[in-house]
Amino acid sequence: MKPFVEIVGWLAAALILVAYGLLSAGKLDGKSAVYHWMNVIGAVGFVVNSGYNGAIPSAALNVIWIGIGVFGLVRYRPRTE
Repeated sequence: MKPFVEIVGWLAAALILVAYGLLSAGKLDGKSAVYHWMNVIGAVGFVVNSGYNGAIPSAALNVIWIGIGVFGLVRYRPRTE
């Protein structure tokens, strides 16, 4: 189980870093669903990794990060009239 959790953690880190890099490079908009999904999925991976490893402050931070990402998804979702 530990190797799986470590892989999840590294993939989560890569996903969040790529999201931030794409945002900084102007390739993603901070209001885009792709940006928010990358952050939510990355944060879920960090919760799995940090929770498994007993890093409760990191797990708690990433639960909040998930909430921020979900808020962004809801706030900036396309409106259908």
